[in-house]
Amino acid sequence: MDLEHLKQKYPGANTFRFGDGEELSSDLIGLVRAGKKTATCGALRDFESGEEAMPVTGRKDIALNWSGTPALVLETIDVSTIRFSDVTEDFALAEGENVDLEGWRADHQAFFERNGGFEPTMWLVCERFRLIEDLQDAERER
Repeated sequence: MDLEHLKQKYPGANTFRFGDGEELSSDLIGLVRAGKKTATCGALRDFESGEEAMPVTGRKDIALNWSGTPALVLETIDVSTIRFSDVTEDFALAEGENVDLEGWRADHQAFFERNGGFEPTMWLVCERFRLIEDLQDAERER
């Protein structure tokens, strides 16, 4: 299904990409598809600048492949704003990328350093979501 039809099917949906490069984006989409990733976070500064749309509980959004084609439809089930240093292991593990909080901190610190800077006290927007539609499955059924 193309993006135009998805936006009609899910009015008010925003689009976004996971990660900051094609390989990471693909890996993260794969984790969502496998049921291992049910959360994500971003620097609050990126939402305040308008660079990214703030997640809203109950809204359905469209995750894009790095190429810009639709990959997944997700529904936000919880949004909180917390400092990097206060992220819990429960949330870190829900992101699906690491086996412990220390690994999550190392990987996310590197990500934020690549993307605007890092401070242990920086504010994050932490989102939990559920998979509504896997567009790869829809393409296979055609």
